[in-house]
Amino acid sequence: QVQLVESGGGLVQAGGSLRLSCAASGRTTGSNVMGWFRQAPGKEREFVAATTWGGGNADFADSVKGRFTISRYNAKNTVYLQMNSLKPEDTAVYYCAAGPNIYSDPGRYNYWGQGTQVTVSS
Repeated sequence: QVQLVESGGGLVQAGGSLRLSCAASGRTTGSNVMGWFRQAPGKEREFVAATTWGGGNADFADSVKGRFTISRYNAKNTVYLQMNSLKPEDTAVYYCAAGPNIYSDPGRYNYWGQGTQVTVSS
């Protein structure tokens, strides 16, 4: 069992930055990948970014490439999503997830956090 806790969401103006954190605890073995997803009202949950704990691989949605970065601090079992040049369309609840490999399909991830709200005002 893996527990995931997100933090760092909030309200920011367009063009601003936020950093989300996801702290993992429990039996993280087998959960080689940490991903970030987001869900806006009335929309499906969509892939944002993912990285392996080893740091050798990462992937990003086209909509965030060049603006978002993902990093991890293995000693604290924490993954970060640095979001720069935020746009109103980035407004959503952001979730972190743990899974065996990098997938864009949220159904392929086994564990989820509770989500943190990000609101970008124009």
